[in-house]
Amino acid sequence: MAYKTIASIFTDESLMSTALNCAIDAAGAHDAHLDVLALGVDRSSAGYYYAGASALVLEQAINRADEEAQQIMASVRSRLTKSILRWSCDADVAQLVDLARRVTQRVRFSDLVILPQPYGEGRGAELEPVTEACLFDAQVPVLIVPDGATPAVHPERVTIAWNESAEAMTAVRAALPLLLGAEKVHVVIVDPPVHGASRSDPGGLLSQFLARHGIRVEIDVLSKTMPRVSDVLMRHAADMDADMMVLGAYGHSRFRQAVFGGATRDLLERTTLPLLMAH
Repeated sequence: MAYKTIASIFTDESLMSTALNCAIDAAGAHDAHLDVLALGVDRSSAGYYYAGASALVLEQAINRADEEAQQIMASVRSRLTKSILRWSCDADVAQLVDLARRVTQRVRFSDLVILPQPYGEGRGAELEPVTEACLFDAQVPVLIVPDGATPAVHPERVTIAWNESAEAMTAVRAALPLLLGAEKVHVVIVDPPVHGASRSDPGGLLSQFLARHGIRVEIDVLSKTMPRVSDVLMRHAADMDADMMVLGAYGHSRFRQAVFGGATRDLLERTTLPLLMAH
């Protein structure tokens, strides 16, 4: 598989610099079309108003969202016009209640979506549903790029968080164009099940699959020596100076992870390196 259509969605001009740089570099490296959506979001409304509320409030909120979208689009276009890429950039406005539908329609025919980190200081409530709409509704792999991270266009060292799940396998397949050029790929398994089907050779079949693609693989079986699996994964990624982590997204339900936590949610909140995720 090759990335021939790469998409990005930006809702906040102050958060788009690193992700936009990564998207431009990725589109150039893979000879792909870059499709950018500047999305203004009405964050003040749940999609309806109680009796007696003024329509002026809604009009002002939509106008403000449209101004933000136009400003983002102008910034993106000023950057892309200096490039030699094939690209498109449009502006749109949505309320939070309709965000998933708009995002899904835009990215569902893309090979990869590149987005800024959805959680953290100064990030709006719309970033989470944008990310989840790409993963769940559009079924497109997502590359999350934290602020200041090195773009993962040609990663030399990659770690794969492997747990035998369908989500993890989907993420590995989606990452193949990036894994092919990596100098070192580590398949990381935290506390493999004692009675699992692959107990005698954890990660063996995955490493065979990758090796047949010409990818150099090492298998690292780790104990859960820290409270959370995400802590172990992040520490290992730091130890090997990884450029990118590949993982399946939301093996447990989003609601459960939002309430009780989980590896996906923890990594999205705390990562300092790009994450390629798929569901």
